Amino acid sequence: ENKMDRAERFTPREPSGDRVDRFTPRGGGDPRADRFTPREPSGGVISREGSFDAAFGGDAGMSYGLPDQVRQFILHLHEQLRAQNMYELAYIYDTTWPSLTEAYFKEEPWPDAQSIAPLVDNDPLFITLYRELYFRHIYGKLEVTLEQRIESYENYCDLFNYIVHNDGSADPVELELPNRWLWDIIDEFIYQFESFATYRVSRTADKTEQEIHLMQSHNRLWNVLIVLNVLHSLIDKSCINEQLEAYKRGEDPEDYAGDYGTKPLYKMLGYFSLVGLLRLHCLLGDYYQALRVMENIELNKKGLYSRVPACQVTVFYYVGLCYLMMGRYQDAVRTFSNVLYYILRMQSSSQHKLSGFVVQKKRTQLFHLLAIAITLSPQRIDEGVQQQLVDLCGDKMQKIQKGDMDVFEQLFMAGCPKFLIPSAPNFEDLSEDAKMEPYRLQANIFKNEMEQSLKLPLIRSYLKLYSTMPIEKLAAFCNLSVEEFRIHLHQYKHKSNQLTWVEGTALDGVRIPSVDVDFYLDNDMIHIADVKVARNFGEFFVHSIQRVMQNGP
Repeated sequence: ENKMDRAERFTPREPSGDRVDRFTPRGGGDPRADRFTPREPSGGVISREGSFDAAFGGDAGMSYGLPDQVRQFILHLHEQLRAQNMYELAYIYDTTWPSLTEAYFKEEPWPDAQSIAPLVDNDPLFITLYRELYFRHIYGKLEVTLEQRIESYENYCDLFNYIVHNDGSADPVELELPNRWLWDIIDEFIYQFESFATYRVSRTADKTEQEIHLMQSHNRLWNVLIVLNVLHSLIDKSCINEQLEAYKRGEDPEDYAGDYGTKPLYKMLGYFSLVGLLRLHCLLGDYYQALRVMENIELNKKGLYSRVPACQVTVFYYVGLCYLMMGRYQDAVRTFSNVLYYILRMQSSSQHKLSGFVVQKKRTQLFHLLAIAITLSPQRIDEGVQQQLVDLCGDKMQKIQKGDMDVFEQLFMAGCPKFLIPSAPNFEDLSEDAKMEPYRLQANIFKNEMEQSLKLPLIRSYLKLYSTMPIEKLAAFCNLSVEEFRIHLHQYKHKSNQLTWVEGTALDGVRIPSVDVDFYLDNDMIHIADVKVARNFGEFFVHSIQRVMQNGP
């Protein structure tokens, strides 16, 4: 399959540039009229069309009812977008937009695009970007209707079609946006796909017949292949993999960037799309492919992901999840503890306000997954991270060290993402808890692995207390027969010899013993050796000095 075929799948326009209604045949009058009648919003939310103007005493579809501060904000945003003033756009996006949302639109949507279009001379690019913000606010704060899900999907198609194809031109678009805005576009695109996939398999009783019929007859709506093709098209257009490979070889990445990859818009969207693919493959349960996507990103060095805190946290969260699900617990501990140290450091700095809800949510999930990984592969981590881990999960860690499977599952449920079913369900035979099926599938895989490792923390705790011991005596301590205990000793040897990253890509690794206690059997006697390596104090002090130089005293 060539690149053009892949890109054309999500193209929402005809060659003329007219908007294509992808959900009902074109006919006379309003192309949206026959879609379906949206339900009345609940909870006091004002309906979309004309709601803002009506609330402020203006006419529906006009902009005269806007508060002066909001009107000036839209005019200023449009002016700065046309001028491509990155410093001011970053301030508007990070500060002004959230503050106005809190002041005026905490419990209702921003004015729709039709209402603000006269203020910006019907600028199509501005309206597309504004609608992306508009729908993102609805997803984050309000109840989303199926019509809004459809319109947001169409708007993303318009935006990505403009960026990738530029209305048929061979030249890249002349547009630049702040890195955080670009990251949020990719992140929200995947989130809305995730939200729709969950909504599609939710209870049939919560949907009208029209909504069910619409989803049955239009299976391309938020189709997983289209989402994947959008991300791959952005990656191909930017030549980001070629640039990253050149950087690792010590060459100039711009020599491999092409006409598109030299533009910051394409370069960053391509890079963020790699992270988006990492996340998407994890949600689909393909952990090998998820890590393979990251083969050109060096996680042991400061990369482009560090320009946006939420991106950095997302990268390490999903890479750590892959390691955990693949049984590479030593790598999982290292990945989780590194990003948690970064979050703790960020929370004590001026970047705390920019960390956002996503980082705060991921912080809690990271601690729960770290509790699992560090129990199965004990090792030294940063003292600040260790203290917060004990405060948050100390009691549960004590229980899983004793082999409590229920607590293992509780930690996994609290730490894992919302796994997805990528295909459309059979709406006529949809169970009440169908949306939990992807989680149950991944949880069963996790439980099967944990059941093999259930007794290992307990065995390790006893091994640390003795230098020699009869097998029969240690088996009695663990409430196991001698035959069962021998099986668990073999499992201990096998599980402790893990694939661990040393150098290369995220998938690479070498077999390294990951325990601090080892043993060998001499007939019915266990001989135990403490293999814990003495701490290298020189390296410790050098590391501490470097940390102080980076962060201050």
